[in-house]
Amino acid sequence: MIGNSVEVVVVPVLSSKLHLVGAYKEASNDCTGPGKGDRVGTQLTHRRLVFYSAGRRCSAPVFMPSVCIEEVFGLSRQGATGHREGYSLAFVVVVAVFVTALISANVTAVKLVEVFGLVLPAAVVVFPISYICGDVLTEVYGYRATRRVIWLGFLCNLLVVVAIYLGQVLPAASYWEAQEAYERILGYTPRLLAASFIAYLVGEFANAIVLAKMKVATNGRFLWSRIIGSTLVGQGLDSLVFIALAFAGTIPVSALLAAIVAQWLVKSFYEAIATPLTYIVVNRLKRAEDLDVYDRDTSFNPLLVGR
Repeated sequence: MIGNSVEVVVVPVLSSKLHLVGAYKEASNDCTGPGKGDRVGTQLTHRRLVFYSAGRRCSAPVFMPSVCIEEVFGLSRQGATGHREGYSLAFVVVVAVFVTALISANVTAVKLVEVFGLVLPAAVVVFPISYICGDVLTEVYGYRATRRVIWLGFLCNLLVVVAIYLGQVLPAASYWEAQEAYERILGYTPRLLAASFIAYLVGEFANAIVLAKMKVATNGRFLWSRIIGSTLVGQGLDSLVFIALAFAGTIPVSALLAAIVAQWLVKSFYEAIATPLTYIVVNRLKRAEDLDVYDRDTSFNPLLVGR
């Protein structure tokens, strides 16, 4: 149709055979109703349904004369493809690094190291990587996706703890002499386990919520401010909750506070110097995924995993 504008809209529908239906609209410019931007008063004159099935695309025209329309917000064709094919490889890689860093930190945390006069768990080397991945997930894919990943990490960590415990209680071979070393290195007391799990959930969710809210407040600008700001809150709460629950009553209060502040500052500094790398990963993922989620109407309830 000569002189017509073209717009593509994809809308989800329930169907036993098709995953998504897209509407291809051809609109003329002679309607006097209000429009969006430079598309003033478009009038729908023709609609073509585009079906995305598992293997191919087909279309069928539907004639709808003289219907004034407004802009419809939905999934792009790329979004439809992503919906059909599941999670992207990039998303899976970030999640895998997140979970690996989390579990590795819990295993290496039993060793204490001294860095510039500060006594810290060896996990301080790898644990902040999980927060960096959390920042990337929230910034690119949004809080909803990050919420699922946080719970996935929790369940994976729980599975590892159960596996280690079963290995500990199973009877050792008569010639195996490392049972005591196994229990000392990999064994966990119930108090330490509870402190670790609670601190993880509190810190990770605080980090994700702060970053998502700051993104909306700044309208997507100043990425560095929300990376560092969310880290200060998340890592601070993680260190506070874990050390307080794990060691309160067993060491002096002054030593307790010193340990909390030391871990908080070291972990936060780690993420601050990694900010340029986070910028690179975030920008590349946004371009590759054609995605940049803003959690304007999101419920931040950590328990709403399915939404």
